Amino acid sequence: MSLGTREDLDPVETQEWLDSLESVLDREGEDRARYLMTRLADRYRRDGMQVPFSVTTPHRNTIPVHNEAPMPGDLFMERRIRSLIRYNAIAQVIRNNRANPGLGGHIASFMSAATLYDVGFNHFFRAPNGDFEGDLVYIQGHVAPGIYARAYLEGRLTEEQMDKYRQEVDGDGLSSYPHPWLMPDFWQFPTVSMGLGPIQAIYQAHVMKYLNARELHDMQDRKIWCFMGDGECDEPESLGAIHLASREKLDNLIFVVNCNLQRLDGPVRGNSRVMDELEGVFRGAGWNVLKVVWGRLWDPLFEKDKKGVLQKRMDEAVDGEYQNYKANGGAYTREHFFGKYPETAELVKDMSDEDIWKLNRGGHDPFKVYAAYHQATTNANGRPTVILAHTVKGYGMGGGDGEAANEAHQVKTMELEALKRFRDRFGIPISDEQLKDVPYYKPEDDSPEMKYMHLQRERLGGYLPSRRSDFEALEIPALDDKTFASQTGGSKGREVSTTMAFVRILNGLVKDKKIGKQVVPIIPDEARTFGMEGMFRQLGIYTSEGQKYEPMDKGQIMFYREDQKGQILEEGITEAGAMSAWMAAATSYSNNNCTLLPFYIYYSMFGFQRIGDLAWAAGDLQARGFLVGGTAGRTTLNGEGLQHQDGHSLLQAAMIPNCRTYDPTYAHEVAVIVQDGLKRMFSDKENCFYYLTVMNENYEQPELENIPAEDIVKGMYLLRETDGKKGHVQLLGSGTILREVEAAATMLAEDWGVGSDIWSVTSFNELRREALTLDRQAFINPEAEPGKPHVTRCLEGRKGPAIASTDYMKLYADQVRAWVPTDYHVLGTDGYGRSDTREKLRSFFEVDRYFVTVAALKALADRGEIDRKVVADALKKYGIDPNKPNPLEV
Repeated sequence: MSLGTREDLDPVETQEWLDSLESVLDREGEDRARYLMTRLADRYRRDGMQVPFSVTTPHRNTIPVHNEAPMPGDLFMERRIRSLIRYNAIAQVIRNNRANPGLGGHIASFMSAATLYDVGFNHFFRAPNGDFEGDLVYIQGHVAPGIYARAYLEGRLTEEQMDKYRQEVDGDGLSSYPHPWLMPDFWQFPTVSMGLGPIQAIYQAHVMKYLNARELHDMQDRKIWCFMGDGECDEPESLGAIHLASREKLDNLIFVVNCNLQRLDGPVRGNSRVMDELEGVFRGAGWNVLKVVWGRLWDPLFEKDKKGVLQKRMDEAVDGEYQNYKANGGAYTREHFFGKYPETAELVKDMSDEDIWKLNRGGHDPFKVYAAYHQATTNANGRPTVILAHTVKGYGMGGGDGEAANEAHQVKTMELEALKRFRDRFGIPISDEQLKDVPYYKPEDDSPEMKYMHLQRERLGGYLPSRRSDFEALEIPALDDKTFASQTGGSKGREVSTTMAFVRILNGLVKDKKIGKQVVPIIPDEARTFGMEGMFRQLGIYTSEGQKYEPMDKGQIMFYREDQKGQILEEGITEAGAMSAWMAAATSYSNNNCTLLPFYIYYSMFGFQRIGDLAWAAGDLQARGFLVGGTAGRTTLNGEGLQHQDGHSLLQAAMIPNCRTYDPTYAHEVAVIVQDGLKRMFSDKENCFYYLTVMNENYEQPELENIPAEDIVKGMYLLRETDGKKGHVQLLGSGTILREVEAAATMLAEDWGVGSDIWSVTSFNELRREALTLDRQAFINPEAEPGKPHVTRCLEGRKGPAIASTDYMKLYADQVRAWVPTDYHVLGTDGYGRSDTREKLRSFFEVDRYFVTVAALKALADRGEIDRKVVADALKKYGIDPNKPNPLEV
């Protein structure tokens, strides 16, 4: 039985307790009252009793009327501007769909959130100004038309641009949603893939605290605002990292959840209240929670509700009912909401049905929204804040045209009569005849509305959204610098992995006097796996609280050290979180005017497979940095099995247009690629990021001898040649399988008298991209001399068929088939991985030296250059069972 339903056995005593608490609040304040309540609760628990507790509060505003910060500015003028923005947003979508049916666009989401954004733009969202870098605002993707409408009134977009919404191919069009790649000077963050905005915002706030703590850049009191929908909170990424925000004391972070109670198809929580659910989740995670439930028109009713029956009725109603009240009008609401109890019916007996229908939700009341924003921005308790704002999806569009209707999200147009009602409701000075063409409306530049709008933005430093697309170039160490030269010179007889080579390069970069402080090593929770634990003591692991304990391994050389000024970001077992931290660091050049060089290393299998959506967003964001897939390949991580072994990440990386990908075998290749990548991204300002695979297999690393570094970067170079008297083949390999290819070349020469040219292919992806570019140039310039792809130039004029072998799916190497000027055969690791030794796995997947040798002999036999009996003899010699299972099928 809840407390609210228990009978009060002694009302006099109850009132005495309440009077005492009220006296403490009046005389000594909230802190003293909270202290006494805490002491009472402690005493209660001491006898083993459970303290009455709830993570939710009644369905009303968190901030009482007497504590609301007064709203400044010209409220009439702001409503006028907000109405014009609403109208122009609708006009944009309707006009574009009339001219080009099927282009789409969304109206209802912005209609519900217009006040939430308007109050922010008028009073809170600060633009970069001088040495202050401004606030960062993650704008909910579906409200893009409303943001364009504001920019149009501000003079930042023309009418011609507004009419090119969702028409970008011919240039000067406006993106469907926030896309920095397509509008690099306007949008800052891609957010329409729902759930990605919230997790990005959390780690953006985290990295900003990191920058400030390390004294790389003074963040002052910058805020990160993240706008999201209540339905969006179903995405795991939306709420999956909120514990980090409270743990790391991210009081620079403000979430605004637009609780319009509506998903794309119907209610978010029809049978309960999503605001209660979200309040419990955020409060439980340690956030400040501010509910903006009801607008000012409810305040007199609450004042008259002496017995709390109105509050009781609100706490009973579920979201499905609240949608019905708004969709069905005042008479329906009078009967079904207020009519349940005589006390609530009495409250509205003197109100008309229209008055009841106009009772506003808090998210549509600028006074209530301002009070919440003010409290959120003045929060000094070291906790992030979430504002849960109750709104109506399709607000202002009319009950039959989308307001609170299940189909509201899909509305792309409005009938003329509905437009007239909208025009009249919001006072848009357009005649009936003009309205047929749905013209944009923009007051004269010297009108009071325009002057006020510009003045408010001037006070806040300028216009938003706006993105910095340039940065100061960095001086990157040359390839012959000791940082890289230590790896290009070979391992001198020692056996080391490419993972260790990468870690040594990273250590060298960290020590560089010019860029060392800007290097950001990022790991999930696998530093020891990748041999990076030595960095713990050297650099420290960043945490907002430092280290409050003595680590158990303090006596060791590489003990675990946390530090407020630590350079390493170790984000725990969260690929999505670590990737979001990398994205924040990789875009710091734009968002913080402080360029960082982030290196995020992780199990390659847990990379793009888990965070492909975030990786795609990183491309949109124009991120710059390195993603490093450790223990890469299907067979190198021998003992771990199916869910750890990677045979496809390079193909997933290839899907991102500005992600440059490499699968090196040797330390000198890693050195060349990292140095070239740093130069391209941070010196030449090439708009790309890198995915680099490294392995944990130890072997001797050769010296970079007379190998053109540019060929390593292009994706392919000649490693060595062997002679033979019975044919010749071209052997291509990458990653750890290149060493199997080298061994096969020896076997071909010694066992069968076949010579070979051995090619190290550092990137089939880059070879393909270059070839596609040259093919296109030849296609659209038929009279010009066509260029030859690098893979073609390498292999043309060489003797024999080509055999490519990798630790990845056959499709990875097969993608260059069109440009290989000879017979082409591919070996790869299609199928599920499994646990065993590397030797067994490579035999199982048919990519070891023996299969490479047989594949080469088979290719020669297919050309008629050797007898087919030689192939049969080789199968028998190497113990290969022709009836062995197909790895793709088992």
